Formats: sequence, C-alpha cells, structure tokens
Amino acid sequence: MAIQQLNEEQVKSWSRHQKDQWWLNNVYRGDMAQLSWRSGLTGFLLGGILSATALYIGAKTGISIGVNLISVILAFGLFKALENIGLANNFTILENNCTQSIATSAGYMTMPLVACLPAYMMITKIIPSWWQMLIWMVIIAILGVLLAFPLKRRFINEDQLPFPEGNACGVVLDTLYNGDAQSGLFKAKLLAKVGLWTAALQVILSDGWMKLIQFKILRMDQWAGLTEPWHLKERLDTYYYLAAVKYELWIPKILGVDFRTLGLRLTLDAAMLGVGALMGIRVATSCLIGAILNFAILGPIMINRGEIAPRVGLDGQIVPLSRVEILNQWSLWWGIVIMVVAALISLFAKPEIFKGWSRLFKKEAKPDTTQDVLAHIEVPLWISYIGVPIFSLLGVWATHSFFGVPWMFAFISLALVYLLTVICINSMALTSWIPTSGLSKITQFSMGALDRSNPATNLIPAGMSAEVASSAASLLSDIKPGYMLGGKPRHQVLGHVIGIFSGTLACIPVYFLLFLPADANGVRDTAKIVSDQFAFPAAMQWKGVAELIGHGFSNLSHSAIISIIVAAIAAVVFETASIISKGKFPISAISIGLGVVLPPEAVFTMWVGAFVFWLMERKHKTSPKESLGHKVWVDGMQAVAAGLLAGSALIGIGNALINVAL
Repeated sequence: MAIQQLNEEQVKSWSRHQKDQWWLNNVYRGDMAQLSWRSGLTGFLLGGILSATALYIGAKTGISIGVNLISVILAFGLFKALENIGLANNFTILENNCTQSIATSAGYMTMPLVACLPAYMMITKIIPSWWQMLIWMVIIAILGVLLAFPLKRRFINEDQLPFPEGNACGVVLDTLYNGDAQSGLFKAKLLAKVGLWTAALQVILSDGWMKLIQFKILRMDQWAGLTEPWHLKERLDTYYYLAAVKYELWIPKILGVDFRTLGLRLTLDAAMLGVGALMGIRVATSCLIGAILNFAILGPIMINRGEIAPRVGLDGQIVPLSRVEILNQWSLWWGIVIMVVAALISLFAKPEIFKGWSRLFKKEAKPDTTQDVLAHIEVPLWISYIGVPIFSLLGVWATHSFFGVPWMFAFISLALVYLLTVICINSMALTSWIPTSGLSKITQFSMGALDRSNPATNLIPAGMSAEVASSAASLLSDIKPGYMLGGKPRHQVLGHVIGIFSGTLACIPVYFLLFLPADANGVRDTAKIVSDQFAFPAAMQWKGVAELIGHGFSNLSHSAIISIIVAAIAAVVFETASIISKGKFPISAISIGLGVVLPPEAVFTMWVGAFVFWLMERKHKTSPKESLGHKVWVDGMQAVAAGLLAGSALIGIGNALINVAL
C-alpha cells in the first residue's frame, strides 16, 4: 500500500496527541513481524560485514559509506532467494527495516576508529587495549541512543521533519514490498555479481590468497619450484619500472624528483573505483586538483628548496623522502586548514540546523493533556532520564581512565556533547548530513583552549561528541522509515543497540589486524597505522589540528605558514562561491584538502571511477528504463559501487587474516 503521511497543514495545526492518534489508527502495523530472531541475526551479521567494509574504506579514504540501502537490498535479495528454495517465507517489510536499523547502527561504529583514536595513538604513541576501546565506544554510542529517545517525539512525531536519508530508505522498502520487487532483485543480483568479480580480481592481487592457493592447496612450491607466490601487482606501473631498470628506460621525474617519491603511481584498486562512483565527478575532480597541486607542483618545488628533505629517524637511520614525508613535513598543514575552514563555513552557512535546540522548548500547536496514546510502543522517557546521567558518568570515567583526560575537562566536554548532538540531529533531519567534521573541530578547539599540553584533552572529547552525535542522529534517521511504514519504535531502538555491539565486535579485531599488526615479539607500532595502503586522512586531519593546538605555528617554516594563509583564503572563496551558486560551483574546498592527504594514486583511481560512472550515466540517462544500460548505470549505480567496495574490502581483510595465519 502507498505510504500515508500528514499534509503540511495538518503538521502545522494538529497537536502531537492528534498526530500520534492518527498514526496509531492509520499507519501502525502492530501485528506484523518486526524484530524477529531472523531479522535480528541477519542484521547482526550484515552489520558486522558492512561495518568492517566501511572501516576498510574509511581508513583508505576518510569517507563514511552509508550501509542502510545496501543492507535493505541485500536482506531482500537473500530472503527472496531462500523463499525460492523453500528455506524461508514472508520476510516482512518491517523485519527488513529492523535489519537495516541494526546494520546501519553497526556501520556508524567505525567513526572513532578512523578519526580520533588513530590520531590519539599517533600523537601519544599509546595503544589502548582492545577492551578499553570497546567499552568506551559502546558507552558513548549508547549515550547517543539515550539522548535520542526524547528527541524522537519532538523531531519525528511532532515536527514530522523529513530525514531525507531515512525517508529514501522507507520509500525503497515500500517499493520493494508493494511495488517493483523485480527491481530490488535485479539490484541484489547486480551487487552480488560485481562483488564476486571484484573479489576474484582482488584474490589475484593479494599475496596471502595466492600463497594459500599456490603453496597450501596446489603445493606448487614442491613440484613447480616456486619460492614466492605469484600475484598481480596492484601498482601496475611496477612492471614498467622493473623493465626500465633492466633496459635502461626513461624514469619519469618532476624537477628531478622521481614520480615514485612523490607518490605518483598507477594502481588497480577496485574499491577506489567504487568510492569514486559514490562521491561523484565534482568531488573526485576537486580531490584530483588537490593531489596534482600538492604532489606534482608544490612538493617538487619544496624538495628543491630544501624545505622537504631526508631526516634522521628515532632509530638513527636516514628516513628517505616519500609521499608520507612530503605530507608530514610540509603539506599536511595547508591541506588540513583548507578542510577545516571550509567545513566550518559550510556548517555556519546553514543556520537552520542550529534551530534544533529551540525546537525542544517550543510549545505544541494545540496543547493536549490527554494521555500518551503511544506509551505502549514508545521507549519510556524515564529510561533516558536515568540512563543519560549514568552513561554520561560512565563516559567521563572511561575517558579519564583509558585516555588520561583530566576529570574536570571530561566533565566540561559533556556540555558540548549534548549541544552538538542536538545540532547534528537537526542537520540529519533536514539535510541527511551529519556535520561531525565541523562540530568536532569546535570541541577540539574549545577543549584545546583550556588545555594545550595534553592532546587527549581535545582529541578524545571531540571523538566522544562525534560518536554520540552520529549515534543519536543515525538512530532517528533509522526510526523515520519505521515511522513511515508503521513499525514499533522500541524494536528499532533495540535493533540500534544490537548494531552497536555488532559493529564494535567486528571492527576492533579488524582494526588491530590491519593497522596495528604485532611483530614476532608481540609488539605493536603506532608508526604502522598510516601507510601507502591506508592513508587515514580523517585521522591525519584530527592529528594535525591537535598538533596546531599544542604547538601553534612555532614549528612551521615560513613557506608552510604562507601556504596555510593562502589555503584559508581559498577555502573562504570556494565555499562562499558554492553557497552563492547553491552548490553549482564546480570545486569543493574540502575535497581539495582530502586530495592532499590521500595518496595521489588512490585519488586518480577514484577520479577514473567517478568519470566512468558519470559518463555512463549521461549516456544511459535518457535510455528506456527497461534497458539494461539504464538499469545498471542509472538505477543500479549504487549497487555496482557497493559490489566494488564489498568485494575488494572483504578479500583485503581476508588477505590480512591469511598472512597472519601463514
């Protein structure tokens, strides 16, 4: 059936009691299965897989990928397939909705692991225990859920705010179950096929998988004389450089600096193609501009001037020039400044998102003292009244005990956490944008102004505010499709909590496996967190801000300070132009900064992905909707991109597991 919603006049004039009564009579489906064992288990497993995928992509690109629509399509396709072979029946629309609530919640648990926590580890050289990270992340995520309970009644029941991302999810669910189910099945099959082909390619690129196949299964080391497993090199230009050494061919350079030193490589990375498709041609092109400007122009100039030079490491060995050295010695600062300034301008250019706090205190259109008609299905408010103080105290305790944030500063940060959470929820409700980047910097600078000596004082409270806000905002966005389709709020809230544990339990082991592997003596090194494969751009931004707070500009060269000033001015100009043009300005300042922090080889691959998808969408946009081109490149774009991401990430994680085991 069609989704029923109140019209604009009813939203303005009815009291919340009237709206709740109408919803209960016309939309609520109390007799339909929702949070069942199968929907809960499916959501838990999908959430774990998709959150690990999101962690892998976030560490590579700093970009958070939404998993709600992906989980909806996957769950729909999975249970349709099981129905066809008689192993399941009637997986309801509300069961699917609970599944996506769990999976989406799990996906948001990656935020601290790609931002504040690695930044904290890189600055302090301290690696918290896995159980400390788990406890802290679970506490602050549940605090976000508890803060969201009372806000749900105001933002969704009373104000009927759109929550565009949640609304889109509700529409997709309704279409799958009450409309064109074949479209959903096609997308699920498309995602699976692309994922399998990508996985096959990634296996060929992986040393661990090839070692397993060639040495452990085929025993080629015994009968074929292999000493090292063969695998296709992900950096395709490696083959040219091997031939160049052998045949004395031309080595490409800029101002005498080798392309390889500058990080200008050609790589075959399917995940980056998928990320490029999702980010779009404008963002990808802006990233490419940042990468070219930094690594093909400014980098060689600064190396020739001696501003970037080989240095002596802590072990007494010479550290050669590389992309990471170029970034850390000079370009990180202007790359961070252009991102932070642009994020703050973008944030304050949307004054409507700051009205969320005032919503809490406005009067209902028609005060009504009638008892709460939804009391039997809503989460009781007393849980928040008791739970918020308890989990706030637990969050302060964990922040102090695990990360060394002084008690006073941990308590002070709570005020910012509560305020920024309401702002984030309102932003999510109006735009589907959680402005954690800009808001977390407000926390960082505010706490840094109180204590410049301890990086944890600004990093961890900022991470806390970001995770609490994203947990609360994502919960309400998840509840929106349930509200549209008649789901029970309690079930979705419980599903969100299940997702918190699903994402945390999946991501923390993967985090230690991929980014903090132990050596033969069981020692883990924070210097290995950032690598050519995993650039951690979000963490580098947080780290850079913390270092600027701690040291100011005293350690920066004259040219670096000039680059910071120019970057700040450019951010103001570009963001102002974007605001005036209502988003039509072709360059994104934030994306230019992202291009500086990311490896240029990854940026180029993302641009190729964005360009190909943009070109194919333009080609097939006017084609008949029934045509294969339209179904794949227009309607199925997200499914194709998701297949590229999932196939690459899951095989990459498996490769790390195999290398540990072998």
